[in-house]
Amino acid sequence: MRRQFIKGSAAVLATALVGGGPALAQTRTTINVQYPLGFIFDKVFATLKTEFEKANPDLAVNYLPAYKEYEDAAQTALRQAITKQLPDVALQAINLQRLFVDRKIAVDLTPFIAKEKDWQGQGFSPSMMALGTYGGKPYGLAFAVSTPIVYMNEDLVKKAGGDPANFPTTWDGIFSLANKINALGNDNVGLFYSWAITGNWMWQALVFSHGGRMMSEDEKTIAFDKEPGKKSIELLGRMVRDVGMPNLSPDSSRAAFFGGKLGIWTESTSLLRVADEGVAGKFKWRTARFPVPGPNAKLPTGGASALMFATEPAKQAAAWRFMKFITGPEGATIMVKGTGYMPPNSVPATNPAMLKDFYAEKPNHLTSLSQQPLMTAWYAFPGDNNLKIIQAIKDRLQTVVDKSAAPDAALAAMAADVGKLLPK
Repeated sequence: MRRQFIKGSAAVLATALVGGGPALAQTRTTINVQYPLGFIFDKVFATLKTEFEKANPDLAVNYLPAYKEYEDAAQTALRQAITKQLPDVALQAINLQRLFVDRKIAVDLTPFIAKEKDWQGQGFSPSMMALGTYGGKPYGLAFAVSTPIVYMNEDLVKKAGGDPANFPTTWDGIFSLANKINALGNDNVGLFYSWAITGNWMWQALVFSHGGRMMSEDEKTIAFDKEPGKKSIELLGRMVRDVGMPNLSPDSSRAAFFGGKLGIWTESTSLLRVADEGVAGKFKWRTARFPVPGPNAKLPTGGASALMFATEPAKQAAAWRFMKFITGPEGATIMVKGTGYMPPNSVPATNPAMLKDFYAEKPNHLTSLSQQPLMTAWYAFPGDNNLKIIQAIKDRLQTVVDKSAAPDAALAAMAADVGKLLPK
């Protein structure tokens, strides 16, 4: 009997050690993670989970349903905070981290970084760390970063008499070419500017590229209604009035480009992999730099950061290891190859085993990298109404695109709307 018990116990132990059975499962810490934009990130996070768990057999990652978009991610997490159902790690838009810092939901990462050896040497540069730093303390680790770029259908550009290798660098040049594409007929659309992305990112791109800013330096007064903003809103109006830009949703604009009917499309570099799959070899396409007409021009850094919401020490330790992995050299390599974002980590780009050879073979990915000197923070409005402000800006931009308001009137209304939502 005793011999039979020993043999049975040995079998259970062997199963646990070799097959990952109940005994091993009880020793694993599981962290819940939530991220946005499943159509971009689902494949990436599946690979990240596989590689992370392979390297960390004592940890398990459970993904909660993907947030639809960045604003939805923030709104959902704020509701989860009330019901105490927050994930341990959440990927939030760079410009919406402030909501979670101000509400003391995001965990200060200072003690975790302090325990790391040569943090900057691991590829976490000061410029990238600044994207998640508030009040001098780090709260977010940049996971994926982007700038707006221009996508072009080479076939349509050539048919219209343009040269894809010498694409216009000014908006006037782009408008002229877009009208020639319009003239091709056959339901071809010359230009679409993806103004609705996250409600205000592409608006910030226009204002910053004209040398403007969203708020005064002391964040007391609105600044986007000054001269750079006036030029920006008029430029959006010209896209509709002079180039015939249609009133499309983001999904419809993607479908138009992938279907070969849209010649020039301004979008985030994040959609490079999606565009590869969507176009599927039906025509040749490439990317070009975003026009920057103003002095002291900048472009807002889009993308997402990893925030820690876990409160228990064991969960925090596990969450930190996951955050460090997905934003480190290996995680950044997986993310870049599976999307179109730029790496937040400085190590992979020059490493032949990671991204150096990849970039040599994927010139479309180099466009955004070439704009790195122009990158600045994606502005987060102060106070509790950041999400409402983003929606207010989007609503007023919509009136320009649907022609229900003149550009100057829309800008004045936008400034008034935002002014009412700022802290008093």
